Amino acid sequence: MIFEGLNEKFQNIFSGLKRKGKLTEADIKAANREIKLALLEADVNYKVVKQFTKAVSERAKGEEVMKSLTPGQQFVKVVNDEMTRLLGGEIQQMEFVENGINLYMMVGLQGAGKTTTAAKIANLLRKEKKLNPMLVACDVYRPAAITQLQVLGKELDIPVFAIEDEKNPRIIARKAVTEAA
Repeated sequence: MIFEGLNEKFQNIFSGLKRKGKLTEADIKAANREIKLALLEADVNYKVVKQFTKAVSERAKGEEVMKSLTPGQQFVKVVNDEMTRLLGGEIQQMEFVENGINLYMMVGLQGAGKTTTAAKIANLLRKEKKLNPMLVACDVYRPAAITQLQVLGKELDIPVFAIEDEKNPRIIARKAVTEAA
């Protein structure tokens, strides 16, 4: 999975920094360049990568990192804090409306496990919250994504809304809301 590869690359970047007694601006710049490459290889949007690495660089050049007893660990903390902020900051519970339709959209990097995760969440909502979830196959770009979701839905006995010949995810989503209602 993409996050595993990204994690491995980050570990390699950080292991070199942790061995240093003091970080220089050149060390931070080199690490930031490696982070940038790792994120771009993971298909993270260029503008997001640019903003992220800028924020890391600014925080890492601050007194807290440069004068820390363990600057490598402090740099890792800065990257972790910025990654957490980038991904939404904190864990939030799903909110549900009663007597209505609850809509959630799963987005993320290709190959990150969105289809399987969506099916697992739907199953959890059915079992624990006693809801009647419906999965919607809007991934019209990845080969076999619709089939994969249909197979998972069948295994879990969860309905899957799909329009095989439609190539516009917005149209599929709109029709799915009508079907759910």
